[in-house]
Amino acid sequence: MRTPVLDLQIERLNLGGTQVLGQINLHVMPSQTVALLGPSGVGKTTLLRIIAGLETRHAGRCDVQGRVGMVFQEPTLLPWCSVLENLCIPTGITAQTARQALDDVGLAGREHDFPQQLSLGQQRRLSLARAFAIKPDLLLMDEPFVSLDPNLVEDMIALFQRLQHRHGVATILVTHVAAEAKRLSDRIITLSGSPAQITDDHPNNGAP
Repeated sequence: MRTPVLDLQIERLNLGGTQVLGQINLHVMPSQTVALLGPSGVGKTTLLRIIAGLETRHAGRCDVQGRVGMVFQEPTLLPWCSVLENLCIPTGITAQTARQALDDVGLAGREHDFPQQLSLGQQRRLSLARAFAIKPDLLLMDEPFVSLDPNLVEDMIALFQRLQHRHGVATILVTHVAAEAKRLSDRIITLSGSPAQITDDHPNNGAP
């Protein structure tokens, strides 16, 4: 029997005197892609932050087997560092490995540029390269395609699918677009209510 890459059992999370999350039990298996749907502000990003270890004020436990990579809704790059340094400094990879990662996401030749010299789509590509550079066992993606025009969304989705297939990484994808969830995941979870809980969890039978 395979061991889950994520075993999450939350009893509750209170923030500012308000209970944001209720009881949540979530298991993710290796190589599985889980889409997380729910209304804006329900707590999807907060849940990702718990899994990433960035939010620790919850009651319960979160066990992750291996490394966690995260792609934030905003690229969260270091503006004073070059593109190459934005890969090497947070991940510890060598410059040679970083150049290969840049080539993988279509940013070859941009290593000496700074984030403000990149378009939003290119910044998102750099953020994706950074997340995959650490060879994560679990990848967390918080609406990574938001605010991009349709053509760029298609390019980013194709890039993500290519990298995910190559690395075989388990993924939790937060999105507000049901079509993205259906296209990219093999399991769809809905978070709703106040406090938020998982109200639906089913296999994506329409997955390609």
